[in-house]
Amino acid sequence: MLSVNEILRSIDWQEFLKTGFRMAVILICGWVAMLIVSKLIDRLEKRLIQKSLAEGEPPSESAKRIDTISRLLKEAVFLALWLTVALMVLKEIGVEIGPILASAGILGLAIGFGAQNLVRDIISGIFIIMENQIRVGDVALVNGTGGLVEKINFRTIVLRDQAGVVYVFPNGSVTSLSNMTKEWSAYVFEIGVAYKENTDRVIEVMQRVGREMLDDPTFGRPMLGLPEIFGVDRLDDSAVIIKGRIKTSPIRQWEVGREYLRRIKLAFDENNIEIPFPHRTIYMGEKESTLRPAVAGEPPRRG
Repeated sequence: MLSVNEILRSIDWQEFLKTGFRMAVILICGWVAMLIVSKLIDRLEKRLIQKSLAEGEPPSESAKRIDTISRLLKEAVFLALWLTVALMVLKEIGVEIGPILASAGILGLAIGFGAQNLVRDIISGIFIIMENQIRVGDVALVNGTGGLVEKINFRTIVLRDQAGVVYVFPNGSVTSLSNMTKEWSAYVFEIGVAYKENTDRVIEVMQRVGREMLDDPTFGRPMLGLPEIFGVDRLDDSAVIIKGRIKTSPIRQWEVGREYLRRIKLAFDENNIEIPFPHRTIYMGEKESTLRPAVAGEPPRRG
């Protein structure tokens, strides 16, 4: 067996130092490139935010969309950068990277055939992100399931509902996607009043409540205008249904809508406007008569 001294004497220290120096330079360049790319993406993010604000997009909306794009862009660039650095380091230590690249090409072809669902998920995710369909922080319905969007990846969408349940949807399996908080939101309400009520008077009361809410410093800020009262929408069995909506800032519609309904109840009580509730009248039928028909010459008798 070779001794340690013999092994050390057999090493070409000059070449070893040169190789180590080149590897260090490659790693330092990779680290510097990562910092530069990160700074450029951060600068791009700021410019996109300024541009969206100049176009009138709400700051919260632009921040969510741009944060999603910049995060995914960083992940993709950093992955490609460090894969390149790793290949260059392998080349410096004497590993032939040609067969590795060829094997990677064959492996990629095999994955393309064997992992079609994965490829479909990634392609669908790219279009979802580029088309700005949903963003982190939106409330969305994905395949009929609603929740807050917590993550958007190239492969999956992650939702969390009000009960805290987390749903993960592969992007390729998304057949229906509804964004409930894009640019602005709306709370649609249907309020029933009794048939005896004057609907014009009811609508005036509803509009007055809306004006009071718009002047409120707490609930007026997220409102984008007075409530839109569409009018009488339908005539139900026991109520006249008046329909309308309140436009709000994204994701604030439920908060504003609940407060509006609370104030409507108080205003209706104050103005003696009846909110009907389902009721049922029970008909027992006519009671059988106890009078017996009179016989000729006999006065009628009661049984």
